[in-house]
Amino acid sequence: MQNTENNVVERELELKLVLSPERSIPVPARLAYRVDDPYAVHVTFHVGTEHPVYWTFARELLVEGVFRPCGHGDVRIWPTKVDARNVILMALSSPDGDALLEAPSPQVSAWLERTLRAVPPGTETDQLGIDDGLAELLATTVVADDLWLNDPWPSDESADGDV
Repeated sequence: MQNTENNVVERELELKLVLSPERSIPVPARLAYRVDDPYAVHVTFHVGTEHPVYWTFARELLVEGVFRPCGHGDVRIWPTKVDARNVILMALSSPDGDALLEAPSPQVSAWLERTLRAVPPGTETDQLGIDDGLAELLATTVVADDLWLNDPWPSDESADGDV
């Protein structure tokens, strides 16, 4: 599902939490990409508890991970085949533990394509409004400079001789 009204590209899918080479369990997940946060992808894992698990990492990392191994540290992603199916493996590490998740490559790739159409690579900064924010900040600075020059407090040299 793509929600263009809120500038969000979402996809529900089932991942597999790999417990061992022979055993995995299904994990419902939601991929979300927001135009107002153009460098990041957000993944919500519904792990059967009251509170889902949230992960956020660079969209660029996932785009690269579809084609070749990438990442280090907390998030590592690489493509592979499992039972003749193209999948993407995501190794996630946190102080709470480690997880290896298997995602269906065709669904993830199709969702990524939609995010790349929403915000093409290289145009992410256009979405952040940095130029507008900087212009506003500089305009505020100019006003502040004017106030500084028109100091409302009397100087040490009082006109009536009181010091």
